[in-house]
Amino acid sequence: MVSDPDDDIAARPLRSFGRIKSRAIKPRQAALFDTLLPGIALPDPKAGPIDPSSLMPEASGVWLEIGFGGGEHLAAQAARHPTTVMIGCEPFLNGVASALRHVEEGGLSNVRLHADDARDVIAALPDASLDRVMILFPDPWHKARHNKRRLLSDAVAIEIARLLKPGGTLRFVTDWADYADWALERLERTPGLVRIGNVEDWHAAPADHFVTRYEEKKLGDTAPIFLEFRRA
Repeated sequence: MVSDPDDDIAARPLRSFGRIKSRAIKPRQAALFDTLLPGIALPDPKAGPIDPSSLMPEASGVWLEIGFGGGEHLAAQAARHPTTVMIGCEPFLNGVASALRHVEEGGLSNVRLHADDARDVIAALPDASLDRVMILFPDPWHKARHNKRRLLSDAVAIEIARLLKPGGTLRFVTDWADYADWALERLERTPGLVRIGNVEDWHAAPADHFVTRYEEKKLGDTAPIFLEFRRA
């Protein structure tokens, strides 16, 4: 009998993301893994706790983007907020390569990248250390038997609430209606999180939202849905 790898939950957490590489990475971007990434890579979260204040001592705040895709949004926000440390986590290597290109071209010194599972970083960060957490268009895992792989579980929502400073915010965006309902249900029952933003029209984008090429492809079954929460 062949065992289902999904049953091995005790040994390792379920992957909340799909493939980690697709097409070959262009030579110029591949070179940035050796020249640029070592200088802006987040400390290994498996080696011990991460002190956000050590990433950029003069920073006025710390933001975390979980699953930054191609890095367009992360780079845009970093450019808009040069005194804020932007931590980005993404296991998809082609996306990391793209983000490195954006960082280089923008001359961005306030970006720190983790090219792996964001949950390791979440576990390594201290309480009340983040001003904002952003989760934009995470893998939806459509099939009911795969829903347990969705990033935004009750456990992750509780961890996000732990990481946010009082008044800190969470932004969750998806273009799949079922995932929006799933996320809203879990966030609303998470102690310490209070819904904010345009509650009447969850399709209304916040003023500082940056539209990426991925969003413009309209791959989901609904217009983007924005869920905003504040740490009480």
